[in-house]
Amino acid sequence: MELLRFITCGSVDDGKSTLIGRLLYESKLLYADHLAALEADSRRVGTRGGELDFALLVDGLAAEREQGITIDVAYRFFATEARRFIVADTPGHEQYTRNMVTGASTADAAVLLLDARKGVLSQTRRHARIVSLLGIRHVAVAVNKLDLLEYSQEVFEKIQAEFPDTTCIPMSATEGVNVIGHSELTPWYDGPTLLQWLESVVVETEEDGPSRFLVQWVNRPDATFRGFSGRVLRGTLRQGDEVRVGERTSTVDRIVTMDGDLAEAPKGSSVTVVLADDVDASRGDVLAAASDPPAVADAFQAHLVWLSEAGLMPGRRYLAKIGARTVGFTATKALQLNEIGTDTVHFEAPVPFESYRTNRDLGSFVVLDRLTNATVGAGMIDCALRSSNLRWQTLTVDKQARISRNGHRPCVVWLTGLSGAGKSTIADLVEKALHAAGRHTFLLDGDNVRHGLNSDLGFSDADRVENIRRIAEVAALMVDAGLIVLVSFISPFRAERALARELVAENEFCEVYVDTPLAVAEQRDPKGLYARARRGELANFTGIDSPYEPPENPEIRLDTTALSPAEAASAVVARLRSLGIC
Repeated sequence: MELLRFITCGSVDDGKSTLIGRLLYESKLLYADHLAALEADSRRVGTRGGELDFALLVDGLAAEREQGITIDVAYRFFATEARRFIVADTPGHEQYTRNMVTGASTADAAVLLLDARKGVLSQTRRHARIVSLLGIRHVAVAVNKLDLLEYSQEVFEKIQAEFPDTTCIPMSATEGVNVIGHSELTPWYDGPTLLQWLESVVVETEEDGPSRFLVQWVNRPDATFRGFSGRVLRGTLRQGDEVRVGERTSTVDRIVTMDGDLAEAPKGSSVTVVLADDVDASRGDVLAAASDPPAVADAFQAHLVWLSEAGLMPGRRYLAKIGARTVGFTATKALQLNEIGTDTVHFEAPVPFESYRTNRDLGSFVVLDRLTNATVGAGMIDCALRSSNLRWQTLTVDKQARISRNGHRPCVVWLTGLSGAGKSTIADLVEKALHAAGRHTFLLDGDNVRHGLNSDLGFSDADRVENIRRIAEVAALMVDAGLIVLVSFISPFRAERALARELVAENEFCEVYVDTPLAVAEQRDPKGLYARARRGELANFTGIDSPYEPPENPEIRLDTTALSPAEAASAVVARLRSLGIC
């Protein structure tokens, strides 16, 4: 029997949970003990004066019952004679948009509820847009609570006009009107009931498309067996099929399962594939039909749904998990919590992909915070923005040749601290000492760089992120040139300093925390900036109205209340010598 996955979504208190409960009740799908529990719960915590409160069949969390709202996604399975269903009841509050996205990500259809008295709200439109972005092609609009408007045909048709080419159903979830069968209370409506619509939805399959097999694990229990374990995302994989992975092609020799070999594996199968040739593949690679492989790229136009209270900062490096691979990720536009936008995104490595509307598995990704691994966003790929034919050019004079000519190892010496801490003074003294010792150096100073390379940037958090991203990339290039690069920037955010560290080798980064208490830095105030910030003349000033995140494990910590600039510089040079840099 065919399975349909669908969601209910919409604004707060539109009756989603009540609708699902009524659907289960009217379909006579409740066991006697469930019905008895519902009757007891309705008397105890129900909101319908002792009558059956169908929302309680779905709202299981104590907080949900206390507040009368849905917070998390609730899944229920039920079946009729026509088909099986899994319904995801998703929350309506804007703050729980991420939960709604989770429920919608695997759905084939959506029932968008709205309260007829309130009409189409902003959250209704937000959910409708998310449903569209997530590629859910089958949508019904349930115009609920018409019983409170005497089943007004005029109200229904006014709402219906806002959803052209979409099935709209007038109903009352509490009274069961047009949920299972047609009601005499809406004689002017001759469309399907909700259950009729759900039973008639045709679920498209991708089993006839070109095969796509996602490698999740290289399975090598001993020297005699090497296979690729994973899942068939699309099409049907057959023994003898010619497949491509990267630039190599091979033939499917075996399709292995715990119950024996298979001749073919349809979409959704979890199997181990053995190839006829020794092909290099690893977690995240895709074995695809050789005649029609997916494209590979690292820059895309994508729709993003932002799910974190900390907004998306352009240029800040995050992580993106796409398929079974996790890669570095940056975007170009700012987004705030629950905002949806079209953005240009960049991955740090090329990945096999297809547009989201063609293949959800290879066209979607989640965005993770690099430091906490928390999920902060979700993305759907529209198209690639540049060719996958870009390659690193092999050069005759490489980094090692430059190091040999210079006679010393390269390194980034990253000085961070509050304005007025003494970073520039100390960096200048360190470079002077290194230059006198015959070392090849360059000093990147925050103020100096803002006269040229970063003259287009201000001091918002987003501009600070981009400021450091650019400098980190420049510093990495200078390390490739074999230089000792001194970087003197406030660089207030740990995430960007971590990015700078990751751009060079493990032994080529030395973080120097110029540790000066705010009160001391403000007392020095050589440029008068703190005084201006206190008067409100400078916005987003670090330490006053913009945060500074001190290093947690710097290679060097300089207490400038105990060390003179010359002593601090000597300490840095001594540490560099101990690290074998100079």
